[in-house]
Amino acid sequence: MKKINLIFSFSISLLLTNCSVQKLPYEQTAIYKTKFDDAIPVLNVATFHFGETPDAITTEFDEKNETNQTEVKKVAEMLAKFKPTIIIVESVPENDSLLQYKYYDYLKNPKKVFDHPTEIELLAYEVGRLGGTKKIYGINFKEEYKIDGEITNQVDVTTNPKYWTMLEQNEKNNPEEGIPFIEMFKLNNHPQYLESLININADLYTYVSNKGKSEGADAAAKFYHRNLVMFSNLNQIKMTKDDRIFIIMGGAHTAFFMDFLKRSPKFKVENSFNYIK
Repeated sequence: MKKINLIFSFSISLLLTNCSVQKLPYEQTAIYKTKFDDAIPVLNVATFHFGETPDAITTEFDEKNETNQTEVKKVAEMLAKFKPTIIIVESVPENDSLLQYKYYDYLKNPKKVFDHPTEIELLAYEVGRLGGTKKIYGINFKEEYKIDGEITNQVDVTTNPKYWTMLEQNEKNNPEEGIPFIEMFKLNNHPQYLESLININADLYTYVSNKGKSEGADAAAKFYHRNLVMFSNLNQIKMTKDDRIFIIMGGAHTAFFMDFLKRSPKFKVENSFNYIK
């Protein structure tokens, strides 16, 4: 009798499981294969720029402070567990030879003191040293983007002010100043924070235009173009299925790359919070 009851219970459990699977909404059902079997793992991580930057969003951070440098190295230890074979940074490809030379010099002398250290020198180099990485490349593409002409009769005058008010409140609720570097790093990589950077750097421009024109959209398109060229630069780097790619750039680029990488059949995205503890 116990055996019959056990079989009956198992059958009911299996039936309920099958029913729950069958009830999955069609739009949530996987119908396409989207990744190659040998898709290359990528850890795509955002950081703010250490030191001076022309970016619209800046973060106060003393990169020469020893305590800050120690905290950066702790984050580097976490990220290095990914064991990247290739590191990608926000540097123009034309400087790759010099970038590789400076990186090798750091590997020989990790206690080297930089005059004006950047996130590349303090964080990317250390991730590579700890992870045993041999190759480092830049994929940056610089492109000016601004609204051409004067907006004298803007159609939508409410969306941007409302957004900036909301953003200011979000920043008050999630302050970047006065918190440990690791907490700031987590904030910079939160999906909602990254999405906000796409708004700030590009999408909010689409609400700015004169009647019948698209001045803001034209400016935003240039930033989209910049990131597409950067992704194209990534795809010009020789890599194999055995590679593991670590990308570290400013947050807006990271956000765009999240979209590119998720759709790419060539790459599979690693969850950065599996490493940022």
